[in-house]
Amino acid sequence: MTLSTTLTKPAAAPGSSKSASEAARTARRRAALHWVAVHSTAIAAALFFVLPFVFVFLTSVMTDQQALTKNLWPTTWEWGNYVKVWQTPGFLTWWRNTLLYAGLGTLLTVVSSLPVAYALAKFRFRGRNLALMAVIAMMMLPPQVTVIPMYLFWAKQMHLSGTLWPLIIPMAFGDAFSIFLLRQFLLTIPKEYIEAAKIDGCGDLRTLLRVVLPMARPAIAAVALFQFFYAWNDYFGPQIYASENPGAWTLSYGLESFKGAHHTNWNLTMAATLLVMAPVIILFFFAQKAFIEGVTLTGVKG
Repeated sequence: MTLSTTLTKPAAAPGSSKSASEAARTARRRAALHWVAVHSTAIAAALFFVLPFVFVFLTSVMTDQQALTKNLWPTTWEWGNYVKVWQTPGFLTWWRNTLLYAGLGTLLTVVSSLPVAYALAKFRFRGRNLALMAVIAMMMLPPQVTVIPMYLFWAKQMHLSGTLWPLIIPMAFGDAFSIFLLRQFLLTIPKEYIEAAKIDGCGDLRTLLRVVLPMARPAIAAVALFQFFYAWNDYFGPQIYASENPGAWTLSYGLESFKGAHHTNWNLTMAATLLVMAPVIILFFFAQKAFIEGVTLTGVKG
């Protein structure tokens, strides 16, 4: 006689699957709470910086009446506010002037500062330390000290008041902070690369362009972004030299005039503010990798 036995698994308890899912949810909840606790400082800092931009954006798409109330969320989304701002007389002129000031000024600063930084970092000549001290001294000199003699020179002798050229032309002669930052980065480039280039027959200028320039791209990007942001947000310079000519106003100075003309239209003011801020925010997000790399790799040896 053949005996056959059938092995069967014990039936699962009715509440076992439910308890397992509850345990999984509890574990996920604990993991989320742990993540929030660990990153609480970073979350608070992020909210501190992000919430003002959220407030500006939400106000910019409100109606004129709602922008004067305490409501934080738009009842209707007025995207036409940006069109009204863009069509404001002079707004496109402010954009053109700002792009000229920031773009050309950044290019001149990089082109004029890099050779000086290269000379201070790699050349050995009498008075090099004195020249470096002069650069550092220029960094410590407040701009308010030189504003009067510079204005007398550009306005009274060169007759360039009412234009942005008194702000752009000096950038062709180097910037102390840019020279110092580039010099510190160039110190980290091994001298063997430069010596090898000279053995191959490269002169100083060709070595700078073919060897040093490609290796210094992160630092150049950092310097260019610093200078571009400074020129884009500069209010003091255009106020001194271009205030008498509305055709030479920049966005930072024109925004003050726009706010005065629309002091009760907070939605339009916020829309104009966002249009002024948007380019630098977008540029930073696209170039932040090169910017951070250029700052963090800057050497500190002298």
